[in-house]
Amino acid sequence: MPDKIQNKKSCLIGIISDTHGRLPQSVAKVFQKADLIIHAGDIGDPEIIAALTKIAPTTAVRGNMDMGSWTNQLRKHETITIADKRVHVIHEFHHLDLEADANPYHAVIYGHTHRPQVDKRQEVLYVNPGSAVQPRYGYPPSVALLEINEDVVEARLVDLGR
Repeated sequence: MPDKIQNKKSCLIGIISDTHGRLPQSVAKVFQKADLIIHAGDIGDPEIIAALTKIAPTTAVRGNMDMGSWTNQLRKHETITIADKRVHVIHEFHHLDLEADANPYHAVIYGHTHRPQVDKRQEVLYVNPGSAVQPRYGYPPSVALLEINEDVVEARLVDLGR
């Protein structure tokens, strides 16, 4: 991740997951002011990361459906620090082990379920942006925006429409 993002006092982060090889055009508009984009796995094609990087610097983790040699560069989870806030990114929430990490997270970003959700439990914000292209359970295609500054870690879901 670029130093200019790590050293910022505030940051807007675009969050996307479960693109499965397709990227809606509307994502570029939603993420146009993002300082960073996080892809929470099931990318489907390395061109998705290339397209997102044209919008803003991009960090991604490997999902359970990401296969092939291009995924060797992707980790299963990442921890990012912005404005002294720790953000953990993992594809499958049930693989998260909060007990194993002595430094608590301020936010956990995950995907896999295709179900958009923003929830705060015990001072940790949990964000699943849903799926940008394959929504399930009657939800629309969606992404999320995460705002981080010295005082706030907040997220909101963005409906991409059908």
